Amino acid sequence: MESSARKSADSMDAPEAEAVDGVRRSDLAGLPRALRDDVRLLGSLLGHVIADHRGDDFVARIEVIRALAKRARRGSAAEWERLSKRLASLPEDQLADFAHAFNQFLNLANIADQRQAARNAVWPARIDPDALADVQVELVLTAHPTEVLRRTLIQKYDAIADLLEQRAALPQHAPTADAQRAQLDGHLARLIAESWHTDEIRSQRPTPRDEASWGFATIENSLWHAVPAAMRELDRIHGGVLPTQIMPFAFASWMGGDRDGNPSVTAAVTRDVLLLARRNAARLFMRDVDALDAALSMHDGSAALAQAAGGAREPYRVLLRRLRADLAATERWAEQGGSADAPAIATDAELLAPLQLCYDSLLASGLARIANGPLLDTLRRVHCFGVCLAKLDIRQHAERHAAALDELTRYLDGDGFASWPEQRRCAWLLGELASRRPLFPAAWPVSDDSRETIETFRAIAEHDAAGIAAYVVSMAGQPSDVLAVALLLKEAGVAKPLPIVPLFETLQDLERAADTVDALLSMPWYRRYVGARMLVMIGYSDSAKDAGQLAAAWAQYRAQEALAAVAAKHGVALTLFHGRGGAVGRGGGPSAQAIGSQPPGSVGDAIRVTEQGEMIRFKLGTPAIAKATLSHYLTATLQATKAPPAAPNAPSRHLMRELAQASLQAYRDCVRDPRFLAFFQALTPEAELAALALGSRPARRSATKDLDSLRAIPWVFAWTQVRLMLPAWLGAERAVAALVDDPAGYSALRAWPFFAMQADMLETVVAKADATLVRYYANRLASPQQQALAEELLGRLETLAADILRLNGAEELLAHATEERDSIAVRNTYLDPLHLLQAELLARRRAGNDSEAVNQALKVTIAGISSGLRNTG
Repeated sequence: MESSARKSADSMDAPEAEAVDGVRRSDLAGLPRALRDDVRLLGSLLGHVIADHRGDDFVARIEVIRALAKRARRGSAAEWERLSKRLASLPEDQLADFAHAFNQFLNLANIADQRQAARNAVWPARIDPDALADVQVELVLTAHPTEVLRRTLIQKYDAIADLLEQRAALPQHAPTADAQRAQLDGHLARLIAESWHTDEIRSQRPTPRDEASWGFATIENSLWHAVPAAMRELDRIHGGVLPTQIMPFAFASWMGGDRDGNPSVTAAVTRDVLLLARRNAARLFMRDVDALDAALSMHDGSAALAQAAGGAREPYRVLLRRLRADLAATERWAEQGGSADAPAIATDAELLAPLQLCYDSLLASGLARIANGPLLDTLRRVHCFGVCLAKLDIRQHAERHAAALDELTRYLDGDGFASWPEQRRCAWLLGELASRRPLFPAAWPVSDDSRETIETFRAIAEHDAAGIAAYVVSMAGQPSDVLAVALLLKEAGVAKPLPIVPLFETLQDLERAADTVDALLSMPWYRRYVGARMLVMIGYSDSAKDAGQLAAAWAQYRAQEALAAVAAKHGVALTLFHGRGGAVGRGGGPSAQAIGSQPPGSVGDAIRVTEQGEMIRFKLGTPAIAKATLSHYLTATLQATKAPPAAPNAPSRHLMRELAQASLQAYRDCVRDPRFLAFFQALTPEAELAALALGSRPARRSATKDLDSLRAIPWVFAWTQVRLMLPAWLGAERAVAALVDDPAGYSALRAWPFFAMQADMLETVVAKADATLVRYYANRLASPQQQALAEELLGRLETLAADILRLNGAEELLAHATEERDSIAVRNTYLDPLHLLQAELLARRRAGNDSEAVNQALKVTIAGISSGLRNTG
C-alpha cells in the first residue's frame, strides 16, 4: 500500500482527490481520452519525482496550493486572498521550487498537447502531381526571444514525447506489452527526474551562433525525419511514388542573419553560421550515405551505373563511398573556416547526381522496392535541405543602407544621399546600377556602423551568395530602400540576382506597399532583376503594435490584395512572406485557417511564413508534430490555390473599413494616454523580462524607454504575463460593440473567412484573459490612479466578452471549441499560483528585495506562465 505522501504525489494529476474542499470533479473530463491519459501519466510520474526529492511535506503543500487555486477559481475574493497569503508565507529559499513544480507540470502538459495536435493532421483528399510540383511551402525559422526553455530541457522533453509515442504503439492487452510499458514508464520517470533536477532558466543570454545551432538541431532531430515521412504520406494519397524531384517543402532561417537592431549579429557571425550550416548538412548526409552503403550491396545495375563505377562488382557502394569522401572533405572545409576554393560538394546538383544515378539504376533493374526505401528518403532530403541545410535570410533596417550611402556620397560629392528627395535617390541608384565602374573608393573614412554594413555584403559575396535565400529590408517604405540593397550587392560582387524582399511593417507602409512595388516594377532595370517572381514580406508585429490587432489585420489584408493586383499587372508571380508571431497580437493563429483567410489570388502556389521562438518547438519540435504541421500548411496552400475564398462584397468591405477605423481610434487613444506608459511599466514585468536570457537581440530598438522603442515581442509578452492580453483585443471592443447593433452585418461578416478568423482569435484571447488576475496585479503593484486605469480597461474587456456572447448567442466563451476551453481551464489550476507568486515577487523586488532567491523564483514564474499559455510572443 502506498503511503499518504505517495497518494498526494499521485493527486498532482488526479484532481478528484481534493485536499481542501473535498469536491470531486475531473478537471480533465472534457479533453480527448488520449490527451487525458497522457496528462495523467506524466502528472503522476512528476508527483513521484518531486516526492522523492523534496519529501512528503513539500508535495502536500503543493497539493494545498493547487486545491486552493481551484477553489479560488470557483469562489470569491476571499478565496483569492487565502491563496495569496499562502503563497506569500512560503519560505524564501523554497519559492523557486514551488514555482518550478507548477512550471514542470505545464511543460509536461504541453508535450501531451503536441501529441494530440499530431493526431489531428489533415492531408489533401487527393494529389495532382502536376499541381504539387508547382507548390512550395517555405517555413523560415527565426530566433525571436519568446522561447524561454533551455535547449537541454527541450531535448529531454523531445525524448519524453518519443517514449510516449512508443508507449502508445503497444497493444493494450498482452503480457509482453505490459512488460514493455512498465519499462517505458521507468524511462519516462527518469527523464522527468532529469528535467526536475535541471535549472530551466538560462544563466547566460544565447549568442546568435547558439540560436543557429538550436535551429539546426530542430532540423536534425525533427524535420530531417518529418519531411520524408510527409512525402510518404503524399505517396500513399497519390497511390504511388511521386517523382523524386517533387518537393513542396523548404526551410530557411534568420538565425545568424537577422541583424535589424541586433548588434550581436555581425558579418563574422553570418560567415560562421553559413559554414556551420554546410558542416551540419555534410554530416547529416554522411550519416544517410553510410546507411545506404550498408544496404545497397547488390550488383545488378544499369549501364550508366556500371560505367560510373568502372565496372566494379558492387557499383552502388563505389559511388556512395566516393560521395561520402566528398562529403567528409566538405565537412573539413567548413570546419577549417572555408577558403577561396569551393568545397568538394558546392551545389545541390553535385550532391544529387550520384544518388539519383543509383535510384534510376535500381528502378531500371527491377529493384523498385529497394529504390523506394531509404534511398528515396535521402533524395527527398537533398531536394528539401540541400548542401546548405537551411538557407539564410539576411535582414537589415533600411536606414542602415541609406546611412552607408549617405556617408559615401558626402565623401565623394559633399552632398548626402539622406537629404535627397526620393526621385533623385532612385535616379542616382539606377545610374550606378547600370554603371560598369566601381563606386567605392579604395579608402574613405567610413564609420564603424557603415563598415559593418558593407562587410555584410562582402560576406554574402564570398561564394556568390551560396547559402543565402534572400535579403530582407526592414521598414521599407519607398523604392530606393530596395534599390540601395541592389547597389550594395553589386558593389560587393554578387553576380546573381539575389531576392531583395521589402518588408512593409507599419500601418503607413502597408498602405503604401502596392504603390512602392508598382513603382519598382515600372523600372525596366528592376523588372529585369526580379525575373518571373517577386518576394514581398508583410509584417504583422509592428503593424499590430502601431494600430491594434484588428486595424492592422485589415491593413494587411488590403495590402495583400493590392500587391497581388500590382504583380498581375506587371506579369510577375508574387510570393508573400508572412512575418507572423505566435501570439494573436503578432499575427498568430491556426496556420490552416490563416492561409484560408488570405485574399483571393494572394496565395497563388507559394507561401513563405516565419515560425518564431517557442512556436518552432510547439509546431516543429518532434517528427510527429512537424509532419502534422506540414500537412496543415500544404493542404491549406493547395486549397487556397485551387479554390480561394470569394472576395468580400462591397457592403462587407465598407463595414470592415468602419470597424477598423473605430478600432484604430480606440487603440491609439488608449496607448497615447499620458498615463499609459507608467501604467504599463508598473503592472507588467516588462522591465524584469530583460533579466531573462531569452535571446541575443535587445528588447528595444534604442535606449529610450518609450513605447515606440519597445519591440513588439516584449510588448505582447509582458501583457500576456499578467493575463490582460491587451495587444490582441484593445480597440476591437469598439468594433464589436458596433456589431451588436448590426446583427445582419455581423452575420455577413462571419461568412467571410478573413473576418471569421479575426473573430475566432479575438474570442480565444478574451477567454484567456482574466480580470481577477489583472486586478490582483494592479492592487499589488500599481498606484491608486493606475488601478483606476486598470478598471477602465477591464470594464472594456468585460463588455467585449459580453458582446461576443450576445453576437454568438452563447452562454460561455469558446462554446464551439470545447477542447480548447477545457485545456485553458486545466492549465489555470497550475497558472494561477504562478501568477499570484509572480505578483508577490515583483512587489518584493520593487520594494528593494533583490535577493538571488527572489530573482530566480521570478524568472521561473515568467517561464512557467509563458509555457502554460504557450503562444505568448
